[in-house]
Amino acid sequence: MSDFETLDVEERADRVVVTLRRPEARNAINAKMIGELHQVCELLERRPRLLLLTGHGGVFAGGADIAELRERGRDEALQGINSRLFERVRRLPMPSVAAVDGWALGGGAELAYACDLRIAGPDAVFGNPEPVLGILAAAGACWRLPELVGESVAKQVLLAGRRLDAQASLACGLVLDVVSAGQLLEAAHALLDRMARSSAAALRLTKLVVDHPGAHPVADDLAQAVLFEGPDKQDRMSRFLAKSTRGSTT
Repeated sequence: MSDFETLDVEERADRVVVTLRRPEARNAINAKMIGELHQVCELLERRPRLLLLTGHGGVFAGGADIAELRERGRDEALQGINSRLFERVRRLPMPSVAAVDGWALGGGAELAYACDLRIAGPDAVFGNPEPVLGILAAAGACWRLPELVGESVAKQVLLAGRRLDAQASLACGLVLDVVSAGQLLEAAHALLDRMARSSAAALRLTKLVVDHPGAHPVADDLAQAVLFEGPDKQDRMSRFLAKSTRGSTT
């Protein structure tokens, strides 16, 4: 994990922290970064842990690398170079959090949309200006953003070029909180700490059911059946009941 050129990666027992680092290009997402993020996904698929994504230098990601995009043609578009990665991020076994301050534009915004949760600094700005460049936001924004903020706001961003600042992002539910830049990573880790206190198996199965298109009550029942037979449920509920009993006798 120390040989990356475009990422800083820190492994912890319960999480992996990834910082996008291309300061000369506002952390723009190029082919090298795509490949390195695939390696991170492989790591998290082999050993599921929480993921925190952030950007270096007060910028999340200023977009995709325009010089590379200009050279791509039909065949590259059909490969879904960016969209396949972002969908892989979306389908990671454990929850992911994007800590966003500064620009999250184009592909950078789409990477943040692919995370399960987002928390913003005061200077965060989300936007998808792809039509200005003669293309569309084809790495998930056209269908993922309406799911996150509703069709009306999504069309304002995707068609009218509206950029969502931190407060607008909070108002439409794109981010769960806005905190000062100096506290952004601390707040993101506090969110991860809260999730880490939950059962890992329960988080994984909850995420799986929530992410499944057209979820069915049978999916809930099957996931719950797995958890009901697991040791985590017995241990956690027994500790809860013991604590409740002690509290009622004091």
